[in-house]
Amino acid sequence: MRCIRVGVIGAGGVAQVEHIPNLLKLSRQFKILGVYDPSPKVRGFVGEEFGLETFSDLDALLAMPLDAVVIASPDALHREQSLAAFARGLHVFCEKPLCYSAADIDELIAARDRAGKVLQVGYMKRFDPSYEAALNMLPGTARTLRYVSVEVNDPDAWPFIRHASTCRGDDVAAGLIASTEAKQREQVDRAVPGIDDPDAFRGFVGPYASSIVHDVNAVHGLLDALGVADGDIVGASLFAKGEGGQGTVRLLGGQALWTMAHVAIPRLPDYRERITLYFDDASLELEFPSPYLNHQPTRLTVHTGDGHTLSSRDIRSGYEEAFVEELKGFWSAIVEGAPVRNTAEHARRDMTLLAGLARHHLAQPKQSGVRP
Repeated sequence: MRCIRVGVIGAGGVAQVEHIPNLLKLSRQFKILGVYDPSPKVRGFVGEEFGLETFSDLDALLAMPLDAVVIASPDALHREQSLAAFARGLHVFCEKPLCYSAADIDELIAARDRAGKVLQVGYMKRFDPSYEAALNMLPGTARTLRYVSVEVNDPDAWPFIRHASTCRGDDVAAGLIASTEAKQREQVDRAVPGIDDPDAFRGFVGPYASSIVHDVNAVHGLLDALGVADGDIVGASLFAKGEGGQGTVRLLGGQALWTMAHVAIPRLPDYRERITLYFDDASLELEFPSPYLNHQPTRLTVHTGDGHTLSSRDIRSGYEEAFVEELKGFWSAIVEGAPVRNTAEHARRDMTLLAGLARHHLAQPKQSGVRP
Protein backbone atom coordinates (compact mmCIF):
# COMPACT_ATOMS: atom_id res chain seq x y z
CA MET A 1 0.00 0.00 0.00
CA ARG A 2 1.44 3.37 -1.00
CA CYS A 3 1.88 5.79 1.90
CA ILE A 4 1.23 9.46 1.17
CA ARG A 5 3.63 11.94 2.77
CA VAL A 6 1.49 14.79 4.04
CA GLY A 7 1.95 18.17 5.69
CA VAL A 8 -0.76 19.76 7.82
CA ILE A 9 -1.30 23.50 7.40
CA GLY A 10 -3.08 25.02 10.38
CA ALA A 11 -3.36 23.17 13.70
CA GLY A 12 -6.48 24.68 15.25
CA GLY A 13 -9.45 22.83 16.71
CA VAL A 14 -10.49 20.67 13.77
CA ALA A 15 -6.88 19.65 13.12
CA GLN A 16 -6.23 18.83 16.79
CA VAL A 17 -9.46 16.91 17.36
CA GLU A 18 -9.91 15.30 13.94
CA HIS A 19 -7.40 15.61 11.12
CA ILE A 20 -4.10 15.00 12.91
CA PRO A 21 -5.35 12.06 15.03
CA ASN A 22 -7.11 10.55 12.04
CA LEU A 23 -4.08 10.85 9.77
CA LEU A 24 -2.00 9.16 12.46
CA LYS A 25 -4.55 6.34 12.74
CA LEU A 26 -4.36 5.83 8.97
CA SER A 27 -0.65 5.09 9.23
CA ARG A 28 -0.64 2.72 6.26
CA GLN A 29 -2.02 5.43 3.99
CA PHE A 30 -0.49 8.64 5.42
CA LYS A 31 2.71 9.77 7.09
CA ILE A 32 2.70 13.28 8.56
CA LEU A 33 6.07 14.91 7.87
CA GLY A 34 5.25 18.16 9.63
CA VAL A 35 2.65 20.64 10.87
CA TYR A 36 2.67 24.39 10.25
CA ASP A 37 0.99 26.84 12.61
CA PRO A 38 1.87 30.46 13.49
CA SER A 39 1.13 29.95 17.20
CA PRO A 40 4.13 28.93 19.34
CA LYS A 41 1.74 27.50 21.94
CA VAL A 42 0.00 25.32 19.37
CA ARG A 43 3.28 24.15 17.87
CA GLY A 44 4.48 23.15 21.31
CA PHE A 45 1.24 21.31 21.99
CA VAL A 46 1.34 19.44 18.67
CA GLY A 47 4.94 18.42 19.22
CA GLU A 48 4.24 17.13 22.73
CA GLU A 49 0.79 15.62 22.15
CA PHE A 50 1.44 13.93 18.80
CA GLY A 51 5.23 13.74 18.58
CA LEU A 52 5.29 15.60 15.26
CA GLU A 53 7.77 18.06 13.81
CA THR A 54 6.33 21.57 13.63
CA PHE A 55 7.12 24.60 11.51
CA SER A 56 6.73 28.32 12.10
CA ASP A 57 7.32 29.02 8.39
CA LEU A 58 4.99 27.61 5.75
CA ASP A 59 7.63 27.57 3.02
CA ALA A 60 9.82 25.39 5.23
CA LEU A 61 7.03 22.84 5.53
CA LEU A 62 6.32 22.94 1.80
CA ALA A 63 10.04 22.35 1.13
CA MET A 64 9.74 18.93 2.79
CA PRO A 65 9.42 15.88 0.45
CA LEU A 66 5.61 15.99 0.57
CA ASP A 67 3.02 14.42 -1.69
CA ALA A 68 0.03 16.32 -0.31
CA VAL A 69 -1.18 18.86 2.23
CA VAL A 70 -4.21 19.00 4.50
CA ILE A 71 -5.26 22.63 4.93
CA ALA A 72 -7.16 23.45 8.13
CA SER A 73 -6.15 27.09 8.47
CA PRO A 74 -8.44 30.14 8.79
CA ASP A 75 -10.82 30.36 5.83
CA ALA A 76 -9.24 33.48 4.33
CA LEU A 77 -5.91 31.66 3.89
CA HIS A 78 -7.27 28.69 1.94
CA ARG A 79 -6.81 30.30 -1.46
CA GLU A 80 -3.17 31.36 -1.13
CA GLN A 81 -2.10 28.20 0.66
CA SER A 82 -3.78 25.94 -1.91
CA LEU A 83 -2.09 27.89 -4.71
CA ALA A 84 1.27 27.55 -2.97
CA ALA A 85 0.77 23.79 -2.67
CA PHE A 86 -0.20 23.39 -6.33
CA ALA A 87 2.84 25.46 -7.35
CA ARG A 88 4.97 22.77 -5.69
CA GLY A 89 3.08 19.94 -7.37
CA LEU A 90 1.19 18.76 -4.27
CA HIS A 91 -2.26 17.30 -3.86
CA VAL A 92 -4.59 19.38 -1.70
CA PHE A 93 -7.24 18.51 0.85
CA CYS A 94 -8.78 21.79 2.02
CA GLU A 95 -11.35 22.41 4.70
CA LYS A 96 -14.57 24.20 3.82
CA PRO A 97 -15.26 26.86 2.72
CA LEU A 98 -12.76 26.39 -0.07
CA CYS A 99 -13.03 30.11 -0.90
CA TYR A 100 -15.71 32.73 -0.45
CA SER A 101 -16.13 33.70 -4.11
CA ALA A 102 -16.70 31.71 -7.29
CA ALA A 103 -13.91 33.68 -8.99
CA ASP A 104 -11.36 32.58 -6.38
CA ILE A 105 -12.50 28.97 -6.70
CA ASP A 106 -12.12 29.24 -10.47
CA GLU A 107 -8.51 30.27 -9.87
CA LEU A 108 -7.95 27.14 -7.78
CA ILE A 109 -9.63 24.95 -10.40
CA ALA A 110 -7.24 26.32 -13.03
CA ALA A 111 -4.23 25.77 -10.74
CA ARG A 112 -5.38 22.23 -9.97
CA ASP A 113 -5.74 21.41 -13.63
CA ARG A 114 -2.32 22.87 -14.52
CA ALA A 115 -0.71 20.84 -11.76
CA GLY A 116 -2.72 17.72 -12.58
CA LYS A 117 -3.35 17.12 -8.88
CA VAL A 118 -6.27 16.20 -6.64
CA LEU A 119 -8.22 18.94 -4.87
CA GLN A 120 -10.74 17.66 -2.34
CA VAL A 121 -12.91 19.85 -0.12
CA GLY A 122 -13.64 18.88 3.50
CA TYR A 123 -17.35 18.14 3.19
CA MET A 124 -17.22 15.08 5.41
CA LYS A 125 -21.01 14.59 5.43
CA ARG A 126 -20.80 13.13 1.92
CA PHE A 127 -18.87 10.24 3.51
CA ASP A 128 -21.36 9.67 6.33
CA PRO A 129 -22.73 6.10 5.97
CA SER A 130 -26.27 7.29 6.67
CA TYR A 131 -25.98 9.98 4.00
CA GLU A 132 -24.66 7.42 1.54
CA ALA A 133 -27.63 5.18 2.37
CA ALA A 134 -30.05 8.09 1.93
CA LEU A 135 -28.88 8.60 -1.64
CA ASN A 136 -29.90 5.03 -2.43
CA MET A 137 -33.30 4.96 -0.71
CA LEU A 138 -34.96 8.25 -1.51
CA PRO A 139 -38.68 7.46 -1.14
CA GLY A 140 -39.80 9.71 -3.97
CA THR A 141 -38.78 11.38 -7.23
CA ALA A 142 -38.48 14.85 -8.68
CA ARG A 143 -42.11 14.53 -9.74
CA THR A 144 -43.26 14.02 -6.13
CA LEU A 145 -40.84 16.29 -4.23
CA ARG A 146 -42.63 19.02 -2.27
CA TYR A 147 -40.31 20.46 0.36
CA VAL A 148 -36.73 20.34 1.63
CA SER A 149 -35.98 21.54 5.15
CA VAL A 150 -32.60 22.22 6.78
CA GLU A 151 -32.55 23.26 10.44
CA VAL A 152 -29.45 23.58 12.61
CA ASN A 153 -28.98 24.87 16.16
CA ASP A 154 -25.37 24.89 17.31
CA PRO A 155 -23.59 26.10 20.47
CA ASP A 156 -20.21 25.72 18.69
CA ALA A 157 -17.77 22.99 19.67
CA TRP A 158 -17.29 23.59 23.39
CA PRO A 159 -19.71 20.96 24.82
CA PHE A 160 -18.43 18.26 22.47
CA ILE A 161 -14.64 18.56 22.79
CA ARG A 162 -14.34 18.78 26.58
CA HIS A 163 -13.06 15.21 26.61
CA ALA A 164 -10.36 16.00 24.02
CA SER A 165 -6.90 17.38 24.68
CA THR A 166 -6.67 20.71 22.86
CA CYS A 167 -4.71 23.95 22.88
CA ARG A 168 -5.97 27.38 21.87
CA GLY A 169 -3.56 29.46 19.79
CA ASP A 170 -4.10 32.79 21.55
CA ASP A 171 -0.52 33.99 21.01
CA VAL A 172 -0.56 34.63 17.25
CA ALA A 173 1.11 37.93 16.35
CA ALA A 174 -1.31 40.84 16.10
CA GLY A 175 0.06 41.81 12.70
CA LEU A 176 -0.68 38.38 11.25
CA ILE A 177 -4.22 38.46 12.65
CA ALA A 178 -4.79 41.90 11.11
CA SER A 179 -3.39 40.73 7.77
CA THR A 180 -5.67 37.69 7.74
CA GLU A 181 -8.70 39.81 8.59
CA ALA A 182 -7.84 42.19 5.74
CA LYS A 183 -7.61 39.26 3.33
CA GLN A 184 -10.96 38.00 4.54
CA ARG A 185 -12.55 41.40 3.99
CA GLU A 186 -11.12 41.60 0.46
CA GLN A 187 -12.26 38.08 -0.45
CA VAL A 188 -15.75 38.51 0.98
CA ASP A 189 -16.14 41.75 -0.93
CA ARG A 190 -15.43 39.86 -4.15
CA ALA A 191 -18.15 37.37 -3.26
CA VAL A 192 -20.72 39.86 -1.92
CA PRO A 193 -19.84 43.38 -3.05
CA GLY A 194 -20.95 46.10 -0.67
CA ILE A 195 -21.40 43.92 2.41
CA ASP A 196 -20.55 46.75 4.80
CA ASP A 197 -22.93 45.92 7.66
CA PRO A 198 -20.90 44.15 10.38
CA ASP A 199 -23.73 41.79 11.29
CA ALA A 200 -24.28 40.80 7.67
CA PHE A 201 -20.55 40.25 7.21
CA ARG A 202 -20.44 38.08 10.32
CA GLY A 203 -23.48 36.15 9.15
CA PHE A 204 -22.01 35.44 5.73
CA VAL A 205 -18.62 34.19 6.98
CA GLY A 206 -20.13 32.32 9.95
CA PRO A 207 -23.63 30.80 9.67
CA TYR A 208 -23.50 30.72 5.86
CA ALA A 209 -19.93 30.03 4.72
CA SER A 210 -18.59 28.17 7.73
CA SER A 211 -21.65 26.28 8.95
CA ILE A 212 -24.68 25.77 6.73
CA VAL A 213 -22.37 25.30 3.75
CA HIS A 214 -22.15 21.65 4.88
CA ASP A 215 -25.92 21.25 4.56
CA VAL A 216 -26.07 23.13 1.27
CA ASN A 217 -23.52 20.70 -0.12
CA ALA A 218 -25.38 17.69 1.27
CA VAL A 219 -28.73 18.87 -0.11
CA HIS A 220 -27.17 19.54 -3.51
CA GLY A 221 -26.07 15.90 -3.54
CA LEU A 222 -29.56 14.70 -2.66
CA LEU A 223 -31.15 16.92 -5.30
CA ASP A 224 -28.66 15.64 -7.87
CA ALA A 225 -29.72 12.08 -7.02
CA LEU A 226 -33.31 13.12 -7.73
CA GLY A 227 -32.39 14.95 -10.92
CA VAL A 228 -33.56 18.31 -9.54
CA ALA A 229 -31.84 21.34 -11.02
CA ASP A 230 -30.67 24.38 -9.06
CA GLY A 231 -33.49 26.68 -8.07
CA ASP A 232 -34.16 30.38 -7.60
CA ILE A 233 -33.48 32.31 -4.41
CA VAL A 234 -36.72 33.79 -3.09
CA GLY A 235 -35.78 34.68 0.48
CA ALA A 236 -32.81 35.19 2.80
CA SER A 237 -32.07 36.72 6.16
CA LEU A 238 -28.98 37.12 8.31
CA PHE A 239 -30.19 37.63 11.88
CA ALA A 240 -29.27 37.35 15.59
CA LYS A 241 -26.51 39.94 15.14
CA GLY A 242 -24.83 37.78 12.55
CA GLU A 243 -25.13 34.49 14.45
CA GLY A 244 -28.06 33.22 12.41
CA GLY A 245 -28.60 32.66 8.70
CA GLN A 246 -31.71 31.65 6.76
CA GLY A 247 -32.47 31.11 3.09
CA THR A 248 -35.29 29.98 0.82
CA VAL A 249 -34.92 28.50 -2.67
CA ARG A 250 -37.76 27.74 -5.09
CA LEU A 251 -37.28 24.39 -6.84
CA LEU A 252 -38.87 22.85 -9.93
CA GLY A 253 -40.52 26.11 -10.96
CA GLY A 254 -42.40 26.38 -7.69
CA GLN A 255 -43.44 22.75 -7.28
CA ALA A 256 -41.14 22.48 -4.27
CA LEU A 257 -39.42 24.76 -1.79
CA TRP A 258 -36.09 24.45 0.06
CA THR A 259 -35.68 26.33 3.31
CA MET A 260 -32.54 26.40 5.45
CA ALA A 261 -31.66 27.97 8.77
CA HIS A 262 -28.64 27.89 11.05
CA VAL A 263 -28.49 29.67 14.39
CA ALA A 264 -25.90 29.74 17.14
CA ILE A 265 -27.33 29.12 20.61
CA PRO A 266 -24.15 29.91 22.53
CA ARG A 267 -25.11 28.81 26.04
CA LEU A 268 -27.25 25.77 25.22
CA PRO A 269 -25.14 22.57 25.20
CA ASP A 270 -27.29 20.97 22.51
CA TYR A 271 -26.67 20.37 18.81
CA ARG A 272 -29.29 19.43 16.25
CA GLU A 273 -28.87 19.29 12.51
CA ARG A 274 -31.70 17.96 10.40
CA ILE A 275 -32.19 17.61 6.67
CA THR A 276 -35.70 16.48 5.69
CA LEU A 277 -37.12 15.82 2.24
CA TYR A 278 -40.90 15.61 1.88
CA PHE A 279 -42.61 13.85 -1.04
CA ASP A 280 -46.28 13.29 -1.89
CA ASP A 281 -46.57 10.21 0.31
CA ALA A 282 -43.23 9.92 2.11
CA SER A 283 -40.43 11.72 3.88
CA LEU A 284 -36.74 11.12 4.53
CA GLU A 285 -34.91 12.68 7.45
CA LEU A 286 -31.22 12.79 8.34
CA GLU A 287 -30.42 13.95 11.87
CA PHE A 288 -26.70 14.50 12.36
CA PRO A 289 -24.89 14.50 15.71
CA SER A 290 -22.28 17.12 16.50
CA PRO A 291 -19.43 16.46 14.05
CA TYR A 292 -16.97 16.15 16.94
CA LEU A 293 -18.80 13.14 18.44
CA ASN A 294 -16.94 10.51 16.48
CA HIS A 295 -18.62 7.26 15.44
CA GLN A 296 -22.01 8.43 16.69
CA PRO A 297 -24.37 7.40 13.88
CA THR A 298 -26.47 9.88 11.98
CA ARG A 299 -30.11 8.91 12.31
CA LEU A 300 -31.76 8.12 8.98
CA THR A 301 -35.55 7.74 9.10
CA VAL A 302 -37.90 7.05 6.20
CA HIS A 303 -41.66 7.55 6.65
CA THR A 304 -44.07 6.21 4.04
CA GLY A 305 -47.84 6.30 3.74
CA ASP A 306 -50.33 3.78 2.40
CA GLY A 307 -53.79 5.16 2.86
CA HIS A 308 -54.30 5.52 6.62
CA THR A 309 -51.23 3.41 7.34
CA LEU A 310 -47.97 5.11 8.33
CA SER A 311 -44.78 3.08 8.19
CA SER A 312 -41.48 4.31 9.66
CA ARG A 313 -38.03 2.79 9.21
CA ASP A 314 -34.86 3.72 11.07
CA ILE A 315 -31.88 2.71 8.99
CA ARG A 316 -28.45 2.10 10.57
CA SER A 317 -25.80 1.62 7.90
CA GLY A 318 -22.66 1.48 10.01
CA TYR A 319 -20.41 3.24 12.47
CA GLU A 320 -17.73 4.52 10.13
CA GLU A 321 -16.51 8.01 11.01
CA ALA A 322 -17.04 10.52 8.21
CA PHE A 323 -13.90 12.50 9.11
CA VAL A 324 -11.85 9.32 8.65
CA GLU A 325 -13.66 8.18 5.54
CA GLU A 326 -13.03 11.47 3.73
CA LEU A 327 -9.28 11.04 4.27
CA LYS A 328 -9.53 7.53 2.88
CA GLY A 329 -11.32 9.02 -0.09
CA PHE A 330 -8.51 11.56 -0.55
CA TRP A 331 -5.93 8.75 -0.48
CA SER A 332 -7.95 6.69 -2.95
CA ALA A 333 -8.26 9.61 -5.37
CA ILE A 334 -4.48 10.14 -5.30
CA VAL A 335 -3.28 6.52 -5.36
CA GLU A 336 -6.05 4.63 -7.13
CA GLY A 337 -7.42 7.37 -9.35
CA ALA A 338 -10.87 7.13 -7.76
CA PRO A 339 -13.25 10.01 -8.52
CA VAL A 340 -12.99 12.92 -6.11
CA ARG A 341 -16.23 12.98 -4.16
CA ASN A 342 -16.05 16.61 -2.99
CA THR A 343 -14.70 18.68 -5.84
CA ALA A 344 -13.89 22.35 -6.22
CA GLU A 345 -16.76 22.52 -8.68
CA HIS A 346 -19.11 21.38 -5.91
CA ALA A 347 -17.70 24.08 -3.63
CA ARG A 348 -18.20 26.69 -6.35
CA ARG A 349 -21.87 25.74 -6.65
CA ASP A 350 -22.36 25.86 -2.88
CA MET A 351 -20.67 29.22 -2.43
CA THR A 352 -22.48 30.72 -5.42
CA LEU A 353 -25.77 29.93 -3.69
CA LEU A 354 -24.63 31.26 -0.31
CA ALA A 355 -23.26 34.46 -1.81
CA GLY A 356 -26.57 34.85 -3.63
CA LEU A 357 -28.44 34.47 -0.35
CA ALA A 358 -26.27 37.18 1.22
CA ARG A 359 -26.90 39.52 -1.69
CA HIS A 360 -30.64 38.85 -1.42
CA HIS A 361 -30.50 39.74 2.28
CA LEU A 362 -28.67 42.99 1.55
CA ALA A 363 -31.24 43.95 -1.08
CA GLN A 364 -34.11 43.88 1.44
CA PRO A 365 -35.30 47.16 3.00
CA LYS A 366 -33.70 47.69 6.38
CA GLN A 367 -35.97 47.94 9.41
CA SER A 368 -34.87 49.93 12.43
CA GLY A 369 -35.93 49.72 16.02
CA VAL A 370 -37.33 46.92 18.15
CA ARG A 371 -41.01 46.62 18.97
CA PRO A 372 -41.78 46.58 22.68
